[in-house]
Amino acid sequence: MKTPFVFGRLAKENNFTDRKNETAHLVTNFKSLINTIIISPRRWGKSSLVFKAAEIARKEDTTLRVCQVDLFNVRTEEQFYAILAQSVIKSTASKWEEAVANATRFLSRFVPKVSLGSDPMSELTVDLNLEELRRSPDEILDLAEKIATEKKLHIVVCIDEFQNIAAFDDSLAFQKKLRSHFQQHENVAYCLYGSKRHMMLEVFTDYSMPFYKFGDIMFLDKIKTPDWVNFIKETFERTGKSISDDVCEEIVSRVQNHPYYVQQLAQQVWLRTDKVATLDSVDESHSAITAQLSLMFDTITQTLTNQQMNLLRAMSAGEKNLTSKAVMDKYNLNSPTSISRARKALVGKDILDNIAGVYSFQDPIYAYWLRHNLYLFP
Repeated sequence: MKTPFVFGRLAKENNFTDRKNETAHLVTNFKSLINTIIISPRRWGKSSLVFKAAEIARKEDTTLRVCQVDLFNVRTEEQFYAILAQSVIKSTASKWEEAVANATRFLSRFVPKVSLGSDPMSELTVDLNLEELRRSPDEILDLAEKIATEKKLHIVVCIDEFQNIAAFDDSLAFQKKLRSHFQQHENVAYCLYGSKRHMMLEVFTDYSMPFYKFGDIMFLDKIKTPDWVNFIKETFERTGKSISDDVCEEIVSRVQNHPYYVQQLAQQVWLRTDKVATLDSVDESHSAITAQLSLMFDTITQTLTNQQMNLLRAMSAGEKNLTSKAVMDKYNLNSPTSISRARKALVGKDILDNIAGVYSFQDPIYAYWLRHNLYLFP
């Protein structure tokens, strides 16, 4: 039997957990063409939420098209323009013949070369002349608006890993260019999100940045424990197994409601369960996941400076007043300034999260591993 819990990929249909309010909010924004920014720590289900909202919004509005753009491997402006154009062409066509015709019609200046795979729509590729892209990027940035206007459509362009534009040459100028085009579009809205929370905050909440107040900012909260318990119990029961509320709560508590890890830990418990899940299976599963990730955690930890390591020691021990003399002496923290620098660096490494001045570990399994392995590091 296929394991019923999903992590590391989009959670669809029965695998999608709660987020009813956020889904309804995002569906309304999509249908109303409201620009939206989604901010949360890594692996909290942003992509699954966007997919779910897009699915619902398209069913409720037949004129709506949702264009998915992933910037994971995009590092230059030219790559951005190329993937944006290709995604817009594919999302606004119902069959490959229409996509090819759209590419020829709307991108003729860029001498498009269209290639098809065994599944034409999913493997359709549109290659554009790079020199022409550099000369006429405005046409690509307005492509979705032009198609929406001519075809009487509404389009939502969803851009994942949006923070990657910070790595482009002259990123600030590029952001200004994007903002100047995006804000003029009347039939297109943008949903922007990414896995680097601190970078997304810099782009969208710093008043000096071009995308400041660009749209409705959604900060995702953790999924509440009762919702997780219901989801886990229903999933077990659907596959002929049972699990008590107490065991469900232990799964959620062990990983601090972290969506990715709740799904992974629940899956491991499910695999170890014949008929009825037990607390022992939670212990075994949690230990197995920690052991599986230990090499990666060790590699991450070896890159840290002494001050960063000392700060994590103090946080792992549950210290609250990190700048007190007693704590600084105990953990060999040099000064409040060095603590501040270490915190900032650890946020930049996606080890710590900063929510309204409260610092915490992004990865609950890493935090657990650190508490039990700090003796390995000088």
